[in-house]
Amino acid sequence: MKAYAYPRLTGPVTTRVTAVRLRGPGDSREHLESRAWSVVEQVVALGMAERDDWHTARLSLAVSVPAREIETRKHWSDIAVVAVLTEGSTNARTVARLTPGAEGGQEWTGEVELDRDSHVDRASLTVYVIATVGGVVGRIIGSTEKEWLVDVISDAPLRDRELDVTAVSFARGKEWLRPFREVPWIVDISGRIPAVRLNSDFEGFAALVQSPGSKMETMVGEMLLAQMCAEVWTAVFHTAMGDLEVEEDGTPLFPPDWRGAVLREMLPDIVPGRSAEAALREVHNRRVGEGGWADMQPRIQYAAARRADVPKALTSVVRDIERFEQEAHA
Repeated sequence: MKAYAYPRLTGPVTTRVTAVRLRGPGDSREHLESRAWSVVEQVVALGMAERDDWHTARLSLAVSVPAREIETRKHWSDIAVVAVLTEGSTNARTVARLTPGAEGGQEWTGEVELDRDSHVDRASLTVYVIATVGGVVGRIIGSTEKEWLVDVISDAPLRDRELDVTAVSFARGKEWLRPFREVPWIVDISGRIPAVRLNSDFEGFAALVQSPGSKMETMVGEMLLAQMCAEVWTAVFHTAMGDLEVEEDGTPLFPPDWRGAVLREMLPDIVPGRSAEAALREVHNRRVGEGGWADMQPRIQYAAARRADVPKALTSVVRDIERFEQEAHA
């Protein structure tokens, strides 16, 4: 562990990408869908753009800092939060200063721009909290524990560049899978990040999802993947809520890792019109027995379906089926 000669933040600094916009020739613009980035993997996949002639990508950021610690410890002044985008292979470096929100410096927002000519593969995005400490200006007092990756090539927001969807035999595999041998898939949240386990005993299912053949199979496979993604969002939300640390006064705290990012991403749809902290408190209180936990489930399902783009996937499949049937009868 690195030692510092001045006090630093002990609370987490967390970053979320909230929007991605591309700019191309003639100032043409494209807003990428939310599935182009993953708050769990902390990766942005610019390869999901419907065009390949874009020049710049502008990422909107929301950063949470431990404002209460800053206020109570009073070691620091002149607080600033900056986002730094770098790529070692090109020596590219972009710095953007963020702006504090209205909630006492808890939430900072801003944008950082990536110039495509300056990047060839993957850029790293790290956020730093800067302050004056003991009269010394420009001290780094905190930073994100894990950087975001901005991939200019990939069409999937995956840190390891491979989808963690594996086919295993539920009947003959690990013991915990055996009670589920009649279902086609299970979301596994026991590892570092969520994973989907496909039941290879379910005839034809794994091939349909992983390597569809016909046009019809491709359509069905895309719908199934969207549904799996929604189940992953639902599972990680419940996992995150179950892992909350609570202060002595009963205030729940956002987890510092991807679980906290998942909560911040979904809570605005679950408890709309409330701050992230107020929404987390309300959902936590309902979950621990103050009533209304069952009433929250449709909102959780709604938030998960939105982030998995289930409505769009279903609409696309319905249209493709109609087009397919028209072509078949032509």
